[in-house]
Amino acid sequence: MGDERRSRGLEEALRRVVAASLPELQGEDKDELATRRERTLEALKDEVLSSLNQGTETELGPHISDLIRRKLVHDNPGPDPALRYSTLFSRLSTLSVLDRRWEVLYFLYLLSDSPPTASVSNNIYNGSMPAMEATCEEETTENGNFIGLHRLPERRRGDPSGGLDHEGQLGPTAGQWGGAPAAQGDERKTKALLLEESGAILDPSEDTLLSALPYTLLGLSSGSLPFSPTVYTTPPTLAPANNFQTPASKNATAPQPVYIPTTKLVLPTTLPLPVVSLLHTLAEPSLLYQSLNTFVQSEDDDGGGLIGQSLRAAIEQELRGYLALVGGLENEIRRALATTDPADTRGIGKVGVTLKRCVVWTKEATMGLRLMSTIVEQAKDKKGGQLISTIHRFSTSHGDPFVHHFAERLLSHVTRPFYDMLRRWIYDGELSDPYREFFVLERDPSEVDHSEGRKGASSVWQDKYKLDNEMIPSIVDASFANKVFLIGKSLNFIRYGCGDSDWVNDYSRDASKELRYGDTATLESSIDEAYKATMARLIKLMSEKFHLFEHLTALKRYLFLGQGDFVALLMEGLSPNLERPANSIYRHNLTAQLEHAIRNSNAQHESQDVLKRLDARMLDPVHGDIGWDVFTLEYRVDPPVDVVITTYATRQYLKVFNMLWRIKRVEFHMGQVWRKYMTGARGVLGQIEDKVGKDWKVARCVCAEMIHFVCQLQYYLLYQVIEKAWNELQTALSKPNCTLDDLISAHANYLNQITTKGLLSPDTSLRNKSEPNAPEEESIFLGMLHAILKTMLRYKEAVDGLYGYSVTEYSRRQELSARVETRTKEGRWGLTELDYHDTNTDGESRASTPSLGYRRGVPTRPESANSLFKPGTVDNEERLPAIRLRLKVVEDDFKLLCKGLLEELAYQSDMEMRMLGIQLNFNMYYEISTRKGKKDKEKEKEKQREREKEADRERRKERERERERRKEKERRERREREREREKAERQRREKTDEDGDVVME
Repeated sequence: MGDERRSRGLEEALRRVVAASLPELQGEDKDELATRRERTLEALKDEVLSSLNQGTETELGPHISDLIRRKLVHDNPGPDPALRYSTLFSRLSTLSVLDRRWEVLYFLYLLSDSPPTASVSNNIYNGSMPAMEATCEEETTENGNFIGLHRLPERRRGDPSGGLDHEGQLGPTAGQWGGAPAAQGDERKTKALLLEESGAILDPSEDTLLSALPYTLLGLSSGSLPFSPTVYTTPPTLAPANNFQTPASKNATAPQPVYIPTTKLVLPTTLPLPVVSLLHTLAEPSLLYQSLNTFVQSEDDDGGGLIGQSLRAAIEQELRGYLALVGGLENEIRRALATTDPADTRGIGKVGVTLKRCVVWTKEATMGLRLMSTIVEQAKDKKGGQLISTIHRFSTSHGDPFVHHFAERLLSHVTRPFYDMLRRWIYDGELSDPYREFFVLERDPSEVDHSEGRKGASSVWQDKYKLDNEMIPSIVDASFANKVFLIGKSLNFIRYGCGDSDWVNDYSRDASKELRYGDTATLESSIDEAYKATMARLIKLMSEKFHLFEHLTALKRYLFLGQGDFVALLMEGLSPNLERPANSIYRHNLTAQLEHAIRNSNAQHESQDVLKRLDARMLDPVHGDIGWDVFTLEYRVDPPVDVVITTYATRQYLKVFNMLWRIKRVEFHMGQVWRKYMTGARGVLGQIEDKVGKDWKVARCVCAEMIHFVCQLQYYLLYQVIEKAWNELQTALSKPNCTLDDLISAHANYLNQITTKGLLSPDTSLRNKSEPNAPEEESIFLGMLHAILKTMLRYKEAVDGLYGYSVTEYSRRQELSARVETRTKEGRWGLTELDYHDTNTDGESRASTPSLGYRRGVPTRPESANSLFKPGTVDNEERLPAIRLRLKVVEDDFKLLCKGLLEELAYQSDMEMRMLGIQLNFNMYYEISTRKGKKDKEKEKEKQREREKEADRERRKERERERERRKEKERRERREREREREKAERQRREKTDEDGDVVME
């Protein structure tokens, strides 16, 4: 059953193939055609079936594949068809759609070997294909582009008959005009002759219409085909097929054409419908020509710019080709009219010129006119790169080769102004764009943002030009446009920012090349060469002429306190002056100390250009500030270095310097306290250890704790932050293809990394922020560090008070010891209360004669010095507890602030910041309260959600129970009412029965 069904299917498929391959011949009746097709079908059927029965599917597949592959290799000179067949064969082998795939392949192989019959070729190439193929082949230049709208099918050389033999029959060259050589007994007839034989007379005749056709194609009126004015009406907006409208489509209006038709072609009403259809087809190029000619002749208000003018010129050139086509067509019509016998009723159609063939000859011209009209419609309100992208879209996104080549030919004309602007930009650094069509845009001075206070070369580089992404044509990509933008901007910066216009002129003279559309290799090589040359020259100028890298090194050494001996000398020299109020410090004293630190440190070996830029100045003081609060170092940079070291970058340098200077100040003061204690411990403090020894032990431990904090913080900032960021900056600057934008970006990342990891940025997450517009908020870490450093200075002052008290106590004891020794030598023993009072009030020895002590009338010998020291006056007794209280309070504040800082550092995303917290609390001395992590928070939220869900379930259950109670109550009430109703009904019936009985009685 399955074999019979396959046989019937194969027979039906062969029948369709034979019917399509063997058309009806001229003069052949239906019986002869059916007999011929049956014989061919039987022959093919036997051949196919016998071939299919020779082997199994497994044996047939490889054999058929080898046959087809050998045939492709034999018939084609190249290996591409065979390779393509191998790919298709492998894909076909994996498909399970066809059951008899090998039989189908073999059948196609047999069909490829069958020679075409004359009848088949005569029917397929029926008057239009040769003309179209000849046109397509002859209208192609060597590079594969169509050459215009002005070609007609050419006649053979030496054949002036236009395809006619001497007897007036179709000659051997008639096929070039769209006809085929006539077979014996096969006389072709035009549509006009067929209409005439059927009794339909053309009025006007086809000869008259052909005579008026050239005028019609040019949009001119004639006696037979006149044009009349018309009023354009907007076509209605068609709704989608599924009646679905989006919000945008509801509010959309019908697109308005750029040029509204003002005339229409009036056709004679006496013509039959086929001829009217041909005239409608021929009316399209005439109306398109009118609209395009109006577009070309219209006065442009420079809204389209230079590229828009180029589009008009290109369309005008194509229209001239169309005029040449119409002129050639008119010449052929006149020649045909001249060679036609007026008595011949068949007209000029006998010589091959008909309306149908005119439609064929103008087909490609109509396509070109239609394409240009579409381009004009889509190019409305577009200019520059947008206009080029519109035309280029037809070249890349259309499958028709004619559209592709036509758009390429238009682009070769339209893009000439664009490539002229590009050449001026990449070779001269000048923007020649009067109508803002190029993708590089010169900023309006009023649009420049002056919030960062840019000046000099930085404004030339950052603010003078910008990249307009909307004007980047689709013939170039974004990376190419960015490279072009950098080339021109670099040349302009070298000319005006660096003052090296001579090199730019020499480079433009030596490297300038002509650029045009289609020459991709030359364009890419030119851009690459220009990019390498300009970037190398710019980096060389910045490094050798303007010493950019030396300035960056100097900023690291002096503003980031990398030059240790210079910083130590500067701080030691400025310390006495900076302890005074800020308004009493003079700048010449600061500059004198700065010069002293430079001369006595390794900074003296720096170049004079670096040293003259380094200066000391005072910030604007407020009431109560001292010199430490307002002192800062300043490093001045000049254009064009300020392109990299911008005003914002200078503020960042000052911010980092102020932070490091405060830390260095605390370290300096804590070092003074430590040296003071170590010196006094061997002298003064050892004599009064019985009274303040414990206080000094506690103070020494707290000072060591603070010094550890300062040293670890300073190590972190100088080495783990600044030094690491500096190494990354050096790596970025040493790249071979580094550009000025790369330098700016690397330097901005360098400062951003320092301020972020250096606890100075309000946002601890790393981000690329080189020129922020919004004012920065103070970092939470910066506030904590300032509070901790101030607390350390307060503790230093408290320790100084303890040291002062210790010296006072030591002096008092030394005075009392001296008095005891003096009185002992004089033979007077004992001290009076007045002596203690005199020594405790001001700590100075007063000349007094102490009274002797007596015991039972005998003078007593004073005891040892330590046993004679009695409590001092009330003021002296209150001073030590106040100092102890102050030390304790400041110590507690310091530990509390340290805990807060460590808690913030422990939960930072940056590993190095967390490591800082570990270094500061390496022995877990500070107890840090743990935070709930994300998992704990999620668990807590999940529990809360579960509790809420449980509460909701309980509420729902309670509502259900309440609902059930109400329903039960309603049911009870309903049953009660029913019982009452039944009882009343029963009573009524009983009463009725009783009344009936009474009546009956």
